[in-house]
Amino acid sequence: MEKMKVVVFVMLISLLLLSQVLADVSSSSNDETSFVSQIQTNDENQVEAFKRTYHRPRFNCGYACARRCRETSRKKACYRACGSCCAKCQCVPPGTSGNTASCPCYANLRTHGNKLKCP
Repeated sequence: MEKMKVVVFVMLISLLLLSQVLADVSSSSNDETSFVSQIQTNDENQVEAFKRTYHRPRFNCGYACARRCRETSRKKACYRACGSCCAKCQCVPPGTSGNTASCPCYANLRTHGNKLKCP
């Protein structure tokens, strides 16, 4: 009789463990499908974000170069050089000369003869 009680107890414990394992497996398969759908959603969001383009407001090169070249004796040459530098860098240093630290791209552009391009 004692042996029968032990066998029933062991079978009951085994049945409970088996039901627990089955419950875990079914919930993990639901988690995996939700995880996969979450990955797909994140990929779609990244694709949409990549398709969106952010455009900085256009820099007013005409006004900036007019301000930069207002005291030069060779205005046409200054406007031409400043305009091409501004188009590449989208910035022009303040003042009529110098101050190139505020726009390093503008300060580093060089001609074919390795002279500073931007006025």
